Amino acid sequence: MTFIGMNGAVLGAEEAVVSVRDHGLLYGVGLFETFRTYGGTPFLLDRHLRRMEEGCRDLGIPFQPDADGLREWIARLMERNGLQEAYIRYTVTAGEDILGLPAGDYKNPNHVLFAKALPARPKELDTKGREVQLLKLRRNTPEGRVRFKSLHYMNNILAKRELSGYPSASSGAEGLMLTERGYVSEGIVSNIFFVKNGQLLTPDETTGILPGITREMVMDLAEELGIPAESGLYDWQTLEGADEIFLTNSIQEIVPVTALWEEQTRRVIGAGTAGPLTSKLLLKYREQTGVSGQ
Repeated sequence: MTFIGMNGAVLGAEEAVVSVRDHGLLYGVGLFETFRTYGGTPFLLDRHLRRMEEGCRDLGIPFQPDADGLREWIARLMERNGLQEAYIRYTVTAGEDILGLPAGDYKNPNHVLFAKALPARPKELDTKGREVQLLKLRRNTPEGRVRFKSLHYMNNILAKRELSGYPSASSGAEGLMLTERGYVSEGIVSNIFFVKNGQLLTPDETTGILPGITREMVMDLAEELGIPAESGLYDWQTLEGADEIFLTNSIQEIVPVTALWEEQTRRVIGAGTAGPLTSKLLLKYREQTGVSGQ
């Protein structure tokens, strides 16, 4: 990334800096959203900004969503970086404040924008999917009433470090965390769904998951397609008995899960390829992006 967005401007990477007194650095007070473009246009931007607005309100960070202004800023940043499509990260930090924990609201947040080339998505990912490794590390409880997509990311980083020690990591497996009570929560960078007897199931927000934007969209699409769906509390054994499993996030869309790992034991899911309901949802999702023929 040669150029980075900073408070509405587009600057050289070496010029985009925040103060050491920014509470985003000192205490992790800040939020971010990651999403991608289709045809150069940010996808589901209004939903991402709504989540950002709700989180900033809880943290006392002034934030007024401006979708049109952000689209224009993203377009300028992509152009300066020579990108036709991009992976976007939009961060809002609390800004400078006292050394200590303030009780009041913040006044001068910083807005930071990154745009980089999208990672390549192999065509076979739609059918062969990825594998999932059960981790020993448990999902921590959320910071507030629901989990923020915050700058405090230690649980995920420790999970990534654990995953790197398993053989499955070499083939691109995603790590999956359970709650302290043993319920399935989410992947390191993904939400998880599974199908049992034609019903779509996903862990409830009470498990401490991030309420993902793609997760939300999938639930909406299931309703449109007449697929019964619900969220709840599910253990690892229930997941092992699923007919289909898939992961979601804003960059990778919907990714089938074809095998589960527990320690060194591998269990194939279904026929070892994307299931019919997963494929149907992926097709419907791509229709929403306007590039279903990709």
